[in-house]
Amino acid sequence: MSDIRNKPLVLALLAFAQLIIAIDYTIVFVAVPDIGRELGFAAHNLQWVVSGYAVAFGGLLLLGGRMADLLGRRRMFTLGLFLYGVSSLAGGFAGEPGLLVAARAVQGFGGAILAPAVLSLIGTLFEEGRERNRAFSIWGAAGGSGMALGSLLGGVLTQSFGWPAVFFVNVPLALIGVVAGLLLLPLDVARQAGRRFDVPGALTATAGITSVVFALVQGPATGWNGISLTAAVVGAVLLALFVLIEARSADPLMPLQLLGIRNLRTGFFVITLFAATFGPLLYFETVYFQDIHGYNALQTGLAYLVPTVAIFVGANLGGRLATRFGLHLTLAVSLAIGALGTALLGVGLSTSAPYAELVPGLLILGLGQGSAFTTMYAAASTGVAAEYQGIGSGMASTGQQIGNAVGLAVLVAIANRGVEGLTGDTLRTTTTQGIRIAVLITAAGIVLTAVLALTGRKTPAPALVDAVSN
Repeated sequence: MSDIRNKPLVLALLAFAQLIIAIDYTIVFVAVPDIGRELGFAAHNLQWVVSGYAVAFGGLLLLGGRMADLLGRRRMFTLGLFLYGVSSLAGGFAGEPGLLVAARAVQGFGGAILAPAVLSLIGTLFEEGRERNRAFSIWGAAGGSGMALGSLLGGVLTQSFGWPAVFFVNVPLALIGVVAGLLLLPLDVARQAGRRFDVPGALTATAGITSVVFALVQGPATGWNGISLTAAVVGAVLLALFVLIEARSADPLMPLQLLGIRNLRTGFFVITLFAATFGPLLYFETVYFQDIHGYNALQTGLAYLVPTVAIFVGANLGGRLATRFGLHLTLAVSLAIGALGTALLGVGLSTSAPYAELVPGLLILGLGQGSAFTTMYAAASTGVAAEYQGIGSGMASTGQQIGNAVGLAVLVAIANRGVEGLTGDTLRTTTTQGIRIAVLITAAGIVLTAVLALTGRKTPAPALVDAVSN
């Protein structure tokens, strides 16, 4: 484990970078209607303001993780932030839909490089146990609350300065991060002799995951037509080819032995299910606030203050509780608390319910979500050798992106059943009922995730860890 000075400052920088990633994922949500009107997006293409980021981010995470391991975590940290800054500047000045979607895709690439670099820096610079749990608490507080904070900030900026402000705000943040990274992060060590970059594996993994995420995003939006189905089939074939390449490669992009580490394997599935359940809630809450109760961008952003605070508190508690009671027990209990809050929120949704009636559910949901967000990544990194922390982080984060895409596709389809052709109060009532059903199904899914979390191993399996290390 690296001996570095100013660990508190380094941790603050890593949390700051995670905050940028989280904010950037959601900051455009409440600005999308204004973007669509001013840039002339076709209705069926407007989703790509969000999806352009998600597809690039999800498809390139494995590549980004391996780049961190082989090319240097400090280099990838600064490169990721640089791409964020440049693409955000381009996005703010975009005058037509294609340019904006392209800028969002480059932001996604920046995130795919930055996110594994941040996670692997935590996994290599902080000792496993109390120190790493505390680091993940602060990282989780930044990431978990940043998702909700992005919606608040997006509402304030859009209402006050117009939609380009949600992009321009990233530029000074990225610049600060790059400078601080160069000053605070330890220099990258020379690449180990004999290590090479697995180009065939990188190409097949990136193209395969990107195709699958594209299909999961595009299919529910425009129907499972030839393009969506073709992308899904091509993605599945490429991922199967990727596994064959990795099995035969002397220095694979993703060593298949990593799948033998129980904590990483369990963590991947927990993170995927977490994202498939908790992830779509922001979407449904935004639809509920804006379409059912008529909130504007600023009011919608302010509505996220309660969950933002709750997630922040929960994330800070998660690391402390994990140190005392163990990662997997803490994770399972946190998920159970999140399920309770989600159920309360679902029951409270109606066309006439005041915001105050939703506060208990939002508070309990946020506490559980924040604590779980912290502990699930800490659990997934336990027992992974230092030289594979980048690809391990990439695997975990890929699960998050796939989970988000699958969960949103399935739950939106459930929520939107029966709304075709409806208008006025009938549409509002049917939409609310659909959202309520989707949220209650989400609560059940979180319970299943809590059960799965209990199957993690308290300590890593030495033989498997040693096999990967060697």
